[in-house]
Amino acid sequence: MDFTGKVVLITGATGGIGKETARIFANQGAKLTLVDLDSQALESLAKELELEDYLLQTADVTSEEQVENFVQQTKKKYGKIDVFFNNAGIEGKVASIIDTSSEELDRVLNVNIKGVFFCLKHVMAIMMEQRSGSIINSASITGLRGSIGLAPYSASKHAVLGLTKTAALESAAMGVRVNAICPGYVDTRMMQAIEEGKSPQHASLIREKAMANVPMNRYAQPEEIANLVLFLASDNASFITGNHYVIDGGMLA
Repeated sequence: MDFTGKVVLITGATGGIGKETARIFANQGAKLTLVDLDSQALESLAKELELEDYLLQTADVTSEEQVENFVQQTKKKYGKIDVFFNNAGIEGKVASIIDTSSEELDRVLNVNIKGVFFCLKHVMAIMMEQRSGSIINSASITGLRGSIGLAPYSASKHAVLGLTKTAALESAAMGVRVNAICPGYVDTRMMQAIEEGKSPQHASLIREKAMANVPMNRYAQPEEIANLVLFLASDNASFITGNHYVIDGGMLA
């Protein structure tokens, strides 16, 4: 699990899972390109992790031009991309289908589908040219089932699984592996926002009910998700591609 000299690109890098994934790769010796919308948060993360060899890129993944730019900037600086954690995503507003506006639908799908697609498109081109690489897409257990009040998010994560399988098939012969992770409830800002969206006055009660649905009786910690990403990126997963991996404390069991 040694990533010394490996180049790792992470989108959504300042979020709960993105930050811990950056931390664990840095601890394993990787060179990092960290991408997010918030430049100040990126600078703070780099200082917090005491990074030495890194590239920070402020970008919006819904813009193909910006995606192509940070991918090419990574190649320009390091000459390659060994691992890509396709992690940028948003949960959207909590609302029923009939109460969801077309603008909100577009907002979620643009980030969670088009953003994932654009990143795959430009990173895969480099990895296929170098004939090596591992891509891990962020999906969710909501990509495997429905989720009341989160229809656009659920739809987008179903789409991520379809993109994962197609990308894996298109790149396998060129030495590139593409997989997806499907976390359940994770103790992050996103989960807190969903709790508050479901019941602003009783978010703590929503949290308790959610935990009661997890056989392990707790939320995952971000570092537990990061460890799965690390495994899928490593040579220990050298014959794994086109699959999704549920990490949910037993919820779908």
